[in-house]
Amino acid sequence: MLERLITRLLKNIDNTLLIFISLTLVVGLFTLYSASGQNIFLVLNQLLYIGLGLILLWVTANIHPKYYAKLALPIYIVGFLLLLAVMFIGHTSHGAQRWLNLGMFKIQPSEIMRITVPITMAWYLAKQEFKRYAIDYVIASLFFILPVILIVNQPDLGTGLLITASGFYILFLAGLNWKFIVGVALGLFSLAPLIWANLYDYQKNRVLILIDPNQDPLGTGYHSIQSSIAMGSGGLIGKGWLNGTQGQLDFLPERTTDFIFAVFSEEFGLLGNLLLLGLFALIIGRCLMIASQAKDTFSRLLATNISLTFFTYIFINIAMVSGITPIVGVPLPLFSYGGTSMTVMLMSFGILMSMHSHKELIGSS
Repeated sequence: MLERLITRLLKNIDNTLLIFISLTLVVGLFTLYSASGQNIFLVLNQLLYIGLGLILLWVTANIHPKYYAKLALPIYIVGFLLLLAVMFIGHTSHGAQRWLNLGMFKIQPSEIMRITVPITMAWYLAKQEFKRYAIDYVIASLFFILPVILIVNQPDLGTGLLITASGFYILFLAGLNWKFIVGVALGLFSLAPLIWANLYDYQKNRVLILIDPNQDPLGTGYHSIQSSIAMGSGGLIGKGWLNGTQGQLDFLPERTTDFIFAVFSEEFGLLGNLLLLGLFALIIGRCLMIASQAKDTFSRLLATNISLTFFTYIFINIAMVSGITPIVGVPLPLFSYGGTSMTVMLMSFGILMSMHSHKELIGSS
């Protein structure tokens, strides 16, 4: 009886993907315990976020994809209104106004838009599947351009870049001519001086520090320098769990969130990094396999987007921590401490599983 109930509950859950995700979450919790200075309360908070995220994963996995298509526009409008609310009554922390304070907890609408934007774009372009014109791509682009303008103004350049990348993934997968994409890229490159002039001072400093962190070793270059020291000191096999110096002695900033990979690198070394990247690769591979089996345009666009966005999060975070790209404040998925980002990521995987378990055609409705 119990076995039958469990089987029924897990009917729409992709067990392979769930195992890979769970392994990553466990490794992330051990790393968070070390990065937080063995703060068990922070780990318990993260466990609560993970528990909520897994519940939402199960819920979203059991919702038929056709309902995501039908509710795409209303959900987008709600998310956009929440972003507008942040402008007027948003909670400010660390110089950024990104959160809405709901009393017992805070939410970050920009993280919510990270999943609502691709859902809405996939819905719209799937509707135009058989007669897609240039204007359709323009309209679809507005679905990510408008919220990105608000998000960058918070300021939150990292999330803005991720949503922009997510939007371009949808456009490209929907058949937008690559020559047009190259043209847009060249156009943006030509606007580089104008973009540079409108960046905040701290954003300009991040680009300059990328070239030479030592020009301000105790200021804007501090994050990059300490991160590089932590990763380099890990060597081949690392210093061992709880034995990292940069993290344990509080030299490394934001070590439980954006720079948690530096803590992991110091304690587990190059071999640990390769194993973690292998685990991430298994998740991405499984996601792409699920996306390749989608039977309709909406599911194919959205499932592939979720897979590529997950990869983009990993790439940008590790490149940022390694000093390859400027620091833009992007968390490492399934690792970094945070409620909204964790629950939204697990919800995304639930949506992906829904498309795997409901493979019948849903049309473009």
